[in-house]
Amino acid sequence: MENELINKYIDYLKYERKLSDNTIASYSNDLKDFETFFNNNIKNLEYKDIQKYLDSIQELNTRSIAHHITVINSLYNFLLDEKIIEENPCTNIASPKLPKKLPNFLTEEEVNKLLDVRLITPFNYRNKAMLEILYGTGLRITELINLKLTDIDINNCFIRVFGKGKKERIVPLSDISIKYLEIYINQYRNTILKDKISDYLFISNAGTNITRQGFFKIIKQECNKCGIEKNVSPHVLRHSFATHLLKHGADLRIIQELLGHEDISTTQIYAHLVNEKLKEDYQNHPRNKIGENYEEN
Repeated sequence: MENELINKYIDYLKYERKLSDNTIASYSNDLKDFETFFNNNIKNLEYKDIQKYLDSIQELNTRSIAHHITVINSLYNFLLDEKIIEENPCTNIASPKLPKKLPNFLTEEEVNKLLDVRLITPFNYRNKAMLEILYGTGLRITELINLKLTDIDINNCFIRVFGKGKKERIVPLSDISIKYLEIYINQYRNTILKDKISDYLFISNAGTNITRQGFFKIIKQECNKCGIEKNVSPHVLRHSFATHLLKHGADLRIIQELLGHEDISTTQIYAHLVNEKLKEDYQNHPRNKIGENYEEN
């Protein structure tokens, strides 16, 4: 991008906010369209100018339009903080209302089926350890595959995780996760490595760390073996972890900390999910509806 103000903002996101490469690319794409529309003159825009731009992208879906508004508003808030402008032209711009999209999750019964890996080969033990940790900690897939041996503290039952923006957090390990992690490390990891050397915890048959695509394939294979027909991704296990914790009484703030969410509002979707499930279960209660067994007193 040619605009100096936007470049300064992108540097701020990259080096101070330490946002992920994907997020920065997404912001950059939206801002490229924005600066092109105004022929690079974005410093002195007014409310009517922003509205004119938004009118020009109405063919996009609601979520994309909302993202554009968020990105542009964030840009001008940054310029305001830097005292480059005196007023944010997006102040009175209303973002379109997005439909609530509840995350998919597995039932506890389905999780138990998925984690019941048949243990025969070294790769079975590796897969078992990975699945136990993923469900037992709620890690993101990128966090899981980037774990190194030095991030594991088995004696104190925790792992050190570097999440979005390279932010470090400490996540406790369950007894069952530790059990299969120790078996994998002590008995099978070197077998999979063969004569190669790696600092990464989970190793592929090529002797390198597992890729995102590789782990997606592992989950799909295990789902096929145990008869789960849902479209299960690593993130579905993360949603399952949070949903089941909340269902069993865990505090929302604790779940926020474990998941590495900056904002509690991101975590609150799980409260809504549990409430919807409770509502659904209640509707299915045999005494909930007045039917043929109803007797008026």
